[in-house]
Amino acid sequence: MNWPEHGGQPATMKKLFQLEDEVEIVDFSANLNPLGPPDWLKGELEKQWENMMRYPDPHYSNSSAALARIEAIEEGEILLTNGGAEAIFLAAKYFEGKKAGIVHPAFSEYNRACDHYHLNVTDITLSAEDDFRLPMNTLLEVLPDLDVLFLCRPNNPTGTVVPKAEVKMLLEQGLNTHTYLVVDEAFVDFAPSESLVTLWKEYPNLILLRSLTKMYTIPGIRLGYMMAGKAVVEELKTAQIPWSVNALADAVAPLLLDDTDFVQRTFDWLDEQAKVLRAFYREHDFYMSPTRVNFYLLQDKRNTEQTEELFTFLFQHGILVRHTYNFKGLDGKFLRLAIRTEEEHERLCVVLRKWRERV
Repeated sequence: MNWPEHGGQPATMKKLFQLEDEVEIVDFSANLNPLGPPDWLKGELEKQWENMMRYPDPHYSNSSAALARIEAIEEGEILLTNGGAEAIFLAAKYFEGKKAGIVHPAFSEYNRACDHYHLNVTDITLSAEDDFRLPMNTLLEVLPDLDVLFLCRPNNPTGTVVPKAEVKMLLEQGLNTHTYLVVDEAFVDFAPSESLVTLWKEYPNLILLRSLTKMYTIPGIRLGYMMAGKAVVEELKTAQIPWSVNALADAVAPLLLDDTDFVQRTFDWLDEQAKVLRAFYREHDFYMSPTRVNFYLLQDKRNTEQTEELFTFLFQHGILVRHTYNFKGLDGKFLRLAIRTEEEHERLCVVLRKWRERV
C-alpha cells in the first residue's frame, strides 16, 4: 500500500480504503493538542488583517525577543523558522556534505534533510525490547566519526525521553571529537522539565530545534525556531529564504508564549488521559510505549504480527491511527496514536474491545 508519509491525512486514507467522504473519522494520527488553539487566537488573527498587506520584519524582532526572554538566552542565539521542518533542514545545511548520525526510530525529515544536503548518514537504531533506550556504548563508539548527531528528544514516535545525563555524556564526547548534537525538542512543551536549554552555556556543540505548532495546534501557521550559537545562527540566516516566517506567525508567537493558563490546562488534560489509557492497555494486554508526551506507540501483545490488520480494523471502525512503516527500526510493527479527549478515548476503547473479542 502507498502509505502517507505523515499523519493527519484522513481524506487520503479514505481514498486508499475506498471509504465514503461522509464517513466520520476520529483522527488519532496527528500529534496535536486536542484542546485546539487558545480561544483568543482566532480574534487575534483577525486583528492582524492589515499585517498581511505588509512585509514581515525580516529579523522577527518581537518574536525573537520573546523567545529569548522565555528561554533565558540572547536574541542572537534564536532563529525563527517556518515550522520545525525548516529548522531541521537548516541544521542539515550547516553540516552540508559532512557525516551525520541519526538515532532511529525518528521523524523522517532528518533523513530527507540530510539527503538534500548530501550528508553521509550512519543510522543508530533503538530497540523495542529495551523500551527504546539509547545504546550509549554504540553511540560513544561512532561519535568520533561524525560531524553531527541528530536526536529526537522527546522521541517521535515513541514519546520516550533520553535521560539528561546520557545527553551530557554525548555532549562531553562531542567537545573532544568536534561533534555537534542537533536535538529536536518539537514536543518538549509537553514535558518542559526535560528541556536541554539548561545545558546551553556549558555546551557550544548543542543545537536545539523547537516547534510551536504542537502545543498550540497551529500546524497551518508554521512556526518553529532554532537555538544555536551566534556564529551558527548568523551563518544560517544567510541560507534561510527571506521572509521565511509570515507576518501572522511572527505576530502571535509572543502572545502564545505568554498564555501560561492554556499550557497548564494542557498538562492537566494530558496527565489524566495518559493514566486512563495506561490502565486500559494493561488490562487488555496491549503494549504502550513509556511515553512522556502526547503520543505513544501501541502494539497488541497477543498478536504482534497483526499490526496492519489492527490498523485496518480501527480505520474501518472510524479510528485513524499512524502507521510506522517509514520509521526505521519499527517497520510497521507498531501503531502511533495521539492522546486525545476523554470522549474520543471512550470510542477508541470500544473498538479495541471489539478487536480483542475478535482475536
